[in-house]
Amino acid sequence: MNILLINHYAGSPYHGMEYRPYYFALEWTKAGHSVTIVAASFSHVRFFQPKCLEPITIEAIDGIQYVWLKTPGYHGNGLKRVTNMFSFAGQLLTMSLPIEKPDVVLDSSTYPLTIFGANKIARKYGAKLIFEVHDLWPLSPMELGGFSKWHPFIMVIQWAENYAYKNAHRVVSLLPEAKGHMIYHGMSPEKFVYIPNGIDVSGWQLSNSLPEEHAKLLEKLKRNSKFIVGYAGAHGIANALQYFVKAAEMEKEEDKIHFLLVGQGPEKEPLQSLAKNKNLKNISFLPSVPKTSIPTLLAAMDALYIGLKHQPLFRFGVSPNKLMDYMMAAKPVIHAIDAGNDLVAESGCGISVAPEDPKAIADAVIHLFKMSQEKRDVIGQKGHDYVKIYHDYAVLAKKFLEVYE
Repeated sequence: MNILLINHYAGSPYHGMEYRPYYFALEWTKAGHSVTIVAASFSHVRFFQPKCLEPITIEAIDGIQYVWLKTPGYHGNGLKRVTNMFSFAGQLLTMSLPIEKPDVVLDSSTYPLTIFGANKIARKYGAKLIFEVHDLWPLSPMELGGFSKWHPFIMVIQWAENYAYKNAHRVVSLLPEAKGHMIYHGMSPEKFVYIPNGIDVSGWQLSNSLPEEHAKLLEKLKRNSKFIVGYAGAHGIANALQYFVKAAEMEKEEDKIHFLLVGQGPEKEPLQSLAKNKNLKNISFLPSVPKTSIPTLLAAMDALYIGLKHQPLFRFGVSPNKLMDYMMAAKPVIHAIDAGNDLVAESGCGISVAPEDPKAIADAVIHLFKMSQEKRDVIGQKGHDYVKIYHDYAVLAKKFLEVYE
């Protein structure tokens, strides 16, 4: 089977996020299928951008053919990012791509403008069209950004979303509770398939050592018998990390607990300033580590924290990549997210608390701290077992093939 996967933000282990297209493509190629990924040359979520001097650049990565379409760079969520979106979607619609006749066209969307080009390609070759939804657009910019439904950009995106639900053979959603919304916007109920985010279980064992700065601090904390509550990931507004820092303030009299934040992002400096202004000695900040060092990093923690701002949009469910890593690390998780689903509660791998509540976070930390190591190990193992059964990319890739067939 020839599979054409269209994802504006597709990355690889060599470029950075998004990883989902790469890992699915890798599993499909192992199963004997041919996969081509079409992506934009510039994406804000990648660490490294591909070198694209021509309008179209072809690159082979681990048996997968990448077709990079040259698009302009941008910073933030302003007009330049919108220009980048329309550039990619427009090229997809108008350019002749160097691809083999696909049997399946998977339009994997953060925003749905690419559906028009994807449908054109699918019709040309008589291929099945699958629409994969990561986020609900235009609902996301409307609820998170305050855009009116009558804003011209929102109206165009709404048209594209409705068009996708109507024309796709199947609609794959990362959001488990999105079916009702999709039906409201024109999807036939039988088209809906839920396939969550995953993790590369086989690659988890191939962990690299930590940078010297990280190794030294963790060694020092362990030497002093500290109970380490860790966060590893982006430091953005959505991650609501100020409440994690405020929880550290509540625990500052507890000499054995240390809060550790690893990562980068626009909120890192304000968070560091907040901790400094409160004279917190029980919290540390470290830079990001390579993806290949994540297992080693998480193995050094005693408990792990994940949180998000309270948003009505999360009623459709969430599927954070970070949570998959946490669960694979077999550590108990403090989960401060109010959403339509809760993998921590479902798997029994930790404690779920209300978002934006420092006291609830602090209480959860104390509860895990006072728990025996044996019991923490049992809780952490539940998450590890759960993610291997339900979120291994090898398992999810087979589910996707069933959708194709």
